[in-house]
Amino acid sequence: MTDDKQKSPIPNDRQRVVFCDFDGTITVEETFVAMLKHFAPELSSQLMPEMYARRLSLRSGVRQLLESIPSECYGEIVEFSRGKLMRPGLVELLDFLDDKRVGFAIVSGGLRIMVEAVMGDLVHRAIALYAVDLDATGACLQVNSEFEGDTELVSKVRVMRLHPACEQVAIGDSLTDFNMALQASSVFARDRLAEYLDEQQKPYTKWDNFFDVLETLSQKWN
Repeated sequence: MTDDKQKSPIPNDRQRVVFCDFDGTITVEETFVAMLKHFAPELSSQLMPEMYARRLSLRSGVRQLLESIPSECYGEIVEFSRGKLMRPGLVELLDFLDDKRVGFAIVSGGLRIMVEAVMGDLVHRAIALYAVDLDATGACLQVNSEFEGDTELVSKVRVMRLHPACEQVAIGDSLTDFNMALQASSVFARDRLAEYLDEQQKPYTKWDNFFDVLETLSQKWN
């Protein structure tokens, strides 16, 4: 097994790194969830409530959903993703982080192809993108994830270990961001993630768009 620490792309002088979810965080709507409901409606109605209630792991539930979709739908999934709205302020936040020499890593529990379809060239402003890849060579889609964990298809905590820093900031909105948020130095949370963190009494900053994140970080770091 490869030692994760040897794969870190972060310069040794990096003091801060921001880890940002994609689905429902960078996007206004939960694009990945909407895609699953569209292409696997019956199974989604069965499994999603179980995942949100944490009775079924994300690793198991999302894999079952994705691998129930015929491979011929791959192109439709890409088209389904195009044109989805991103939250205001992302470009301005990225400009601020660049100025401060702070890395911005996209860590998604969803599909790489969806992140790339929505963000376009903007995805290249991130220091790294971690997400689920698909193999469409068989009858149904097959999931490939380099950072699969015990309960997640993409273990965001494993990803965080690749980018050691004095301060690790997490931005998220839902269950896939929960473990990442628990490990982060500071957290920006909304929607379901805020509810989960309330249960754990983990402090966080509420946010609606990336201008909120920018304002808070600017005040904190300046």
